[in-house]
Amino acid sequence: MSTMNQPEVMVTVTSVASAEVKKFMDQEGVDPAKGGLRVSVQPGGCSGFKYGLLIEDEPAEDDLVVDQGGWNVFVDPFSAQYINGVTIDYVSSMQGSGFTFKNPNSTGGCGCGSSFSA
Repeated sequence: MSTMNQPEVMVTVTSVASAEVKKFMDQEGVDPAKGGLRVSVQPGGCSGFKYGLLIEDEPAEDDLVVDQGGWNVFVDPFSAQYINGVTIDYVSSMQGSGFTFKNPNSTGGCGCGSSFSA
């Protein structure tokens, strides 16, 4: 693992998910030039870790900022090790709609799709 101040973190947001994020940012009055979507990993969930999504006005001092072409994803250093390579999608189905995560680092998961083990 590199010891650079700003490690690379790859987060892919599908066009469908991106449109939803922009809708939420509009609703909350967040300027896409400064604000963005915080993607985090927290201990918990049925598999050990769970994902968190939050619209924020600006990044924290130690955040990694991933440009999504018109808006940003913010990732804290702890979450970056688990989120690198994740694809965030948005699905609508009869069971409901919401963001989903495809994580190549995950060693296991569960049916809910919002928690994983690594």
